[in-house]
Amino acid sequence: MWARVDARPAPGGVGRGARPGGEAAGALTRGWYLCTVVHMSRSRKPGPAPTPPESPLVVERVQTGVRMEKRILKVLKALADYHDITLGDLLEGIVLHAFEGKAPFGGETLRKIADLKRVFGLDLGAGASHRLREDRREDEDDGR
Repeated sequence: MWARVDARPAPGGVGRGARPGGEAAGALTRGWYLCTVVHMSRSRKPGPAPTPPESPLVVERVQTGVRMEKRILKVLKALADYHDITLGDLLEGIVLHAFEGKAPFGGETLRKIADLKRVFGLDLGAGASHRLREDRREDEDDGR
């Protein structure tokens, strides 16, 4: 909606909408007008204001040398990078959700994980979790 703030013509007849010779183009262009349009969404339901983010918790972290299946690690690293968090933060979030019996990922992230699994050739599912074994010959070939 337009609001007329000052209906006086610009000094000397020159300004917005002024024609050569100082003649104004019309009533709407003769004066100075300001416009502020505010779009209000009616879909927001009244209710309590959103709660502010909780304060960070101070914890002690330790370095660990966990061995993990190579392709799983690649998917986890790529997912952490996608969310712009560290691998450790991602793993902590997954574990804390699992400890409470909650799903750690929503639909969009699950679709991203499926894409990453295809990219890295990860064909393992939850059913393989207790059947994974290392081939000892790989360790010997690496000089370990």
